[in-house]
Amino acid sequence: MRYKDISGKEIVNVNHGSRLGILGQTDLEINEKTGQIESFVIPNYKWFGLKKEGEETKIRWSSIKKIGEDMIMIEID
Repeated sequence: MRYKDISGKEIVNVNHGSRLGILGQTDLEINEKTGQIESFVIPNYKWFGLKKEGEETKIRWSSIKKIGEDMIMIEID
């Protein structure tokens, strides 16, 4: 699977039913030796401001349960 195939999809946590962001507005951690994606890094922004607030959220590739047509469903607590 190529990045362009998953870019723009919404990331949803199936445990909480919460929207975490859109892939493309996140950073990626990539294994330099294999070129594989290891995790998505989602910044925590304030709702009414532009500055980051708090820690960023990392989603391991192994947490992905399903990549659908419109969204990426993950399972994390």
